[in-house]
Amino acid sequence: MKILIQNGQVIDPASQTNEVMDILIENGIISKIEKNITDKADKTINAEGNWVTPGFIDVHVHLREPGYEYKETIATGTRSAAKGGYTTICPMPNTNPVCDSDIMIEYIKLKAEREGVIHVLPIGAITKGQKGEELSNIGKMAKAGACAISEDGKSVPSSGLLKTAMKYAKMFDIPVLSHCEDINLVAGGSMNAGASAQLLGLKGISNDSEEVIVARDIILAKSTNSKLHICHMSTKGSVELLRQAKSAGQTVTAEATPHHFTLSDDFITDYDGNTKMNPPLRSKEDVLAIRQALKDNVIEIIATDHAPHSIDEKNCEYERVAFGIVGLETALPLGITVLVEEGWLTPMELIAKMTYNPAKMLNIDKGTLTVGKAADITIVDPNKIYKIDTDTFASKSKNTPFGGFEVKGKVIYTIVDGNIVVENGELVEQLN
Repeated sequence: MKILIQNGQVIDPASQTNEVMDILIENGIISKIEKNITDKADKTINAEGNWVTPGFIDVHVHLREPGYEYKETIATGTRSAAKGGYTTICPMPNTNPVCDSDIMIEYIKLKAEREGVIHVLPIGAITKGQKGEELSNIGKMAKAGACAISEDGKSVPSSGLLKTAMKYAKMFDIPVLSHCEDINLVAGGSMNAGASAQLLGLKGISNDSEEVIVARDIILAKSTNSKLHICHMSTKGSVELLRQAKSAGQTVTAEATPHHFTLSDDFITDYDGNTKMNPPLRSKEDVLAIRQALKDNVIEIIATDHAPHSIDEKNCEYERVAFGIVGLETALPLGITVLVEEGWLTPMELIAKMTYNPAKMLNIDKGTLTVGKAADITIVDPNKIYKIDTDTFASKSKNTPFGGFEVKGKVIYTIVDGNIVVENGELVEQLN
């Protein structure tokens, strides 16, 4: 099948292309990128006024399957991702059973091939059962297709065990994705330690609960010369530690989530469970530090930490509310509304953090619009203004604080290996 995309603003960070061009797709591969392509096609898409970008890549999502299918499944999660413009996602291992073996990696890949609509690259757990006691077989997981290892949802408590895991990860050339949190410093907190927590009578979570593990993991990565990627960075202190490491020449990457660069803890004025996440929403000073780090490219990646939960898990006493929000279908508009419109990032810089940079961190052959490469492409209307409506989400869960927010920028098409998965903002299978 031939698809011709005409008159779109092609934004490709890999080649620094940013101009109006056409793209021809043949049999799932990009065959031409040039002006005024005249080849006949089975389908022509008029992308005038829209951005045409590499398919988005999310290095940090939770699909919940197996074990928690009432929250999300591989089928619903990949469809949610497609509506958000993502063509590749990396699910974290905190499922039930935990994804801590080559068998589990193969299971998730097979399930995604059968029931998903985009590419799924599983992440393996650092320790068996995520118990922090015994290393998983990292080599077998890497051979089976694990793109990285992580203990997401917690930190490996033993520095010695984590150091050994980093050595294995280096051996198999995969990154370690670090959830930085000292559980003893969190000590049962529910939101950021500050004035808002005091007003609501809630126990706060201090910044140092994150920063002490950021510092530890940077030190261990330096000593092992391994690839470290810091997940959902949320504090000014963490940013400063990252800057210092990079200034010293260390190879370490980091991500920020849309909720951490958009909202501060003073947004929490009641006990709405949709405002509870981990790390928590921090102070305005921290939010500005995250935005500045994105601007300076100290933080190179935007990831969603898509964390679906049921209504019951979010509609209870705040101390008992599950941490996390969904984010796959809101990341792009929040990025445009907050970062591009407010002048923190250019369109090219935003797209780089959602495509090319994640691909580089994972060392995968994606995240670019290049002749001969697989046609994973996202088309965005950057000027579309609308209110976020959770009823339209493809995700099983609707737990987000952004319902009703007026935003700018909407995904119009998502194309995966030359197959149109989303057309005019809707899943193709629902249109047929």
